[in-house]
Amino acid sequence: MTRMNHHKYTPYPPVDLKDRTWPDKVITEAPIWCSVDLRDGNQALVEPMDSARKMKMFKTLVGMGFTEIEVGFPSASDTDFNFLRELIDGGHVPENVTIQVLTQAREQLIDRTIDALQGAPSAILHLYNSTSTLQRRVVFKQDRDGVRQIAVDGAKMVADRISKLGTSTDLRLQYSPESFTGTELDYALDVCESVMDVWQPTPDNKTIINLPATVEMSSPNIYADQIEWFCDNVANRESLLISLHTHNDRACAVGSAELAVMAGAQRVEGTLLGNGERTGNMDIVIMAMNLYSQGVDPKLDLSDMDKIVSVVRECTQIDVHPRQPYSGDLVFTAFSGSHQDAIKKCLDIYEEGSTWEIAYLPIDPRDLGRTYQDVIRVNSQSGKGGVAYVLANKFGFELPRWLQIEFSRVVQSVTEQSGGEIQPDSIWTLFNEHYIQSKKIISLEDFSIQKNQGRETFSAMLDLSGQPVEIKGEGDGVLDAFIEGLKRTLKIDFEVMEYGEHALGKGADAEAVTYMQLKYGVLRFSGVAVSKDIISSSLNALMGAVSELLKETAADTSASASAERAAS
Repeated sequence: MTRMNHHKYTPYPPVDLKDRTWPDKVITEAPIWCSVDLRDGNQALVEPMDSARKMKMFKTLVGMGFTEIEVGFPSASDTDFNFLRELIDGGHVPENVTIQVLTQAREQLIDRTIDALQGAPSAILHLYNSTSTLQRRVVFKQDRDGVRQIAVDGAKMVADRISKLGTSTDLRLQYSPESFTGTELDYALDVCESVMDVWQPTPDNKTIINLPATVEMSSPNIYADQIEWFCDNVANRESLLISLHTHNDRACAVGSAELAVMAGAQRVEGTLLGNGERTGNMDIVIMAMNLYSQGVDPKLDLSDMDKIVSVVRECTQIDVHPRQPYSGDLVFTAFSGSHQDAIKKCLDIYEEGSTWEIAYLPIDPRDLGRTYQDVIRVNSQSGKGGVAYVLANKFGFELPRWLQIEFSRVVQSVTEQSGGEIQPDSIWTLFNEHYIQSKKIISLEDFSIQKNQGRETFSAMLDLSGQPVEIKGEGDGVLDAFIEGLKRTLKIDFEVMEYGEHALGKGADAEAVTYMQLKYGVLRFSGVAVSKDIISSSLNALMGAVSELLKETAADTSASASAERAAS
């Protein structure tokens, strides 16, 4: 049997820092955040984002409060170049947002980058070259002086060309000794200071020095030592903004960034939910929420975590692990009976507005747009996995994860009452009655679709509690147009949070099934529909979810009216 050979690896050398101060520091304010989702995150995808997905990600980042966003590598890709031009020419960059672009220290790439930035109101030009011992020896076949000269020449090219941007662009400069963690500290310092000698930063015009753990090679404490040593020894420290860019090769990217901020760094680059090369970049959501849980304003809006997860999933085509801290579906769920009891007892005595102290819940789920209904859930013998398996393998319904969780609660309530086993046919009956054949107070009677210059016009006749209702809407697609018409006519404002579809069986006669979840305030409403065509199943799934929404709002209205009559 082949055995693992640990002897081929050598331990990472510690930093000789006898007077380190970072272990006694406490983070009291959030660093400057820079999202690299559209560059580092995007380049790691099997299918890189197209322009539409990039724009959706960009607008989501802006909406969350990011003021610095690295939007691409315009000199390396026409796609990135064109997207940058779309952002600038289309006026999509708010006044308070600075776009960042990356370029290697090569003349033609720098020239192309300058061209891409024309007209940008505020930008960061991020120059880099690798300085690691390994890449110097193997990739570049250069000594220290040779690699330093690459950095200096690149800095001079940038300095010589930035005047082409004119005075309309507020330009800041950033330099990264790529693979900083694989570079001798004294040499990394030497290269950075050589770049600074060219750019001549001042306290009023700071240069960003980014010190990346391009590959995470050590424990977080050593990275913190490196950052503190650099901050203590670099010349003209007051004219620099020290930035971090950590990867997750050792699963410590967040910890490394946190300790490095304690060590003197002021800025952190990362991605939403940790997408990025290999094991990913540092997850900004986790670090920001870690600060939040300690009473520190993260300077980001994370109050609609479901939307963030939905956008990341759509744009990256990567699922989010159900145990991903803060964002996973199960992170606020307790299956253990003792945990459930402790949570319930704490919630029973919790007073709104007081300090959050709930067993097993480090933060209030409501702060992320979640509800307590997701917290306490009994794990039956089969659980959601068993229920989902029966529906998929016996009946062909491949439930998305969110619906697995929701429907498992329905099954759980039945098994708790019966105290016995529930058979597959009974599971199907329960699913069919609860979703597909459920009594609906609104239904789609007839509809027509017209196309005009890429837009869809949707006209329909609905039955609302026996009364005919005519709607008309316009949108980028049939469903979008239907939703627009529903919102306007019914005067309700909801958001489609989840959508899934697949064929039931194979062949031309196979029916289509659609799953849909709507968000109305903090509430969620689901609909499932089966039809011969996907358009009809999508529209009817929407009707099912809207029907549940209207039932809830009607009940609330009735309760309010009863309360008013009683008071009078």
